[in-house]
Amino acid sequence: MNTTDYQKIIRQTTFALSAPTLKLCPDDTGFEVAFAGRSNAGKSSAINTITHQKQLARSSKTPGRTQMINFFHVGDPSRRMVDLPGYGYAQVPEGMKIKWQKELEDYLVNRQSLTGLILLTDIRHPLKYFDEQMLHWAKDGKLPVHILLTKSDKLKFGASKTALLNTEKQLKKLGLPFSIQLFSALNKIGIDELSQVMGDWLDLASIQ
Repeated sequence: MNTTDYQKIIRQTTFALSAPTLKLCPDDTGFEVAFAGRSNAGKSSAINTITHQKQLARSSKTPGRTQMINFFHVGDPSRRMVDLPGYGYAQVPEGMKIKWQKELEDYLVNRQSLTGLILLTDIRHPLKYFDEQMLHWAKDGKLPVHILLTKSDKLKFGASKTALLNTEKQLKKLGLPFSIQLFSALNKIGIDELSQVMGDWLDLASIQ
């Protein structure tokens, strides 16, 4: 199955449910790919772009407002895309931030159906402290990660390539062996590469 075939299936993504805690998530079976990132990293825009749907993931005018774990079916109910709560920016009580972080860590470490993590980070401010924390959790859990440097349209071509190379060096220095790419929801940059990663992790090729 090629990238175009993967994209056809990904465009069939439908909303399944929202869960306030890990305990209320769907049964831990099948395949899941999770999207995570700071609240202003463009997560909702990326999900809407990759699924070719304008309102699948609803973005809030107040970053960090979304506190639920949102599940979407990709092709069939055994393949799921997961929109995790944004972190690191929300104007919420410290206790709530700590609760979110615990839920995120539990999900990344304990969710057996999770086959990969898409981590989104703004190309102008890549890999902040909690981004690195997420990556270390993933590494500890032997979870594959693919990083999107979002909003790459905000920089000129040369500057975006430099940001990509610098972030690759940072990952190597931190001992984090993860893949990374440029992405722009506005200019539709990086959709093919992301579709390929998601298709492989969700085993979309086996859908009959």
